[in-house]
Amino acid sequence: MAAPCGRMASRPMLQFLSCFSRAAVGKTGFRQFSGTSVCRATLQTKSETERASSPWALMAAVCLQRLPVISADSTPIEQRFSAMIQQMELEKSLLSDHELQLLEDAERMSRKMAGDYNFDEDEDDNKDQNIVLAQDKEDSWEQKFRNFQPAPRVRADVDKDLTSVERCLADSLVLLAEQQVGSAKLWLLPQTQWQEGETLRQTAERALASLPAAGFKATFLSNAPCGVYKYKLPKAARTEGSVGTKVFFFKAVLSDSGPPAAPTSSFVWLKKSELQRYLKPAYMMKVDRFILDL
Repeated sequence: MAAPCGRMASRPMLQFLSCFSRAAVGKTGFRQFSGTSVCRATLQTKSETERASSPWALMAAVCLQRLPVISADSTPIEQRFSAMIQQMELEKSLLSDHELQLLEDAERMSRKMAGDYNFDEDEDDNKDQNIVLAQDKEDSWEQKFRNFQPAPRVRADVDKDLTSVERCLADSLVLLAEQQVGSAKLWLLPQTQWQEGETLRQTAERALASLPAAGFKATFLSNAPCGVYKYKLPKAARTEGSVGTKVFFFKAVLSDSGPPAAPTSSFVWLKKSELQRYLKPAYMMKVDRFILDL
């Protein structure tokens, strides 16, 4: 019984303190702030101050991928599995209408050869239509198949052109652009400096649109970045207000390639296995985490 009595005794005390607090506000004219609101205001002011005086420059880059256009070559185990499935389907499936017609035609021909065939019955059944044998259909289909020329899977002249978005149709390609960083030109994912008043995704969209003679149309997959790369400036170039740069990456998928690029364009389309020849090791380590070789 001690615990309920304690709660009953403390309840009037809380009401008294609440009334006293309201009375104090009315007499003094000062507004009482809770500890939570004061803490929230302090953190907001601190974050705004840090953002205004951040020593890191912000940039956004776009990881634009062209997805495969045709199916990839089957691996040996995939080829064996496909052959096994086709054999199982052949053994367990029922005869199609065409196969049934082949059997009927073969039976009719055997009866004709044996002399046990009723020509009057055949004429009554087919007097208003021409008889087309299943073998004649197969011959017609075979002729159409011979005249069909599929498009080549490998085109040596196009696959060697790194500026062509039509190269390596069975692979996923990533867009790299040659950009000026300090006094050097480096191959990077298209990036640009963040500007006040825009989101990082808008910065990434502007980086893609700023490529000369590109004309790419892309579908961005998210408003959130898929990766970040941070690097510091050389010690001789560092100041109190500028220590380095943070680059936030955004993924996008190519939806329209636009007109063909000129051979002298400052961008290339590369497979994931080709990126190491163009990107710096530290940069490649960050990019490799979110590029999927589909």
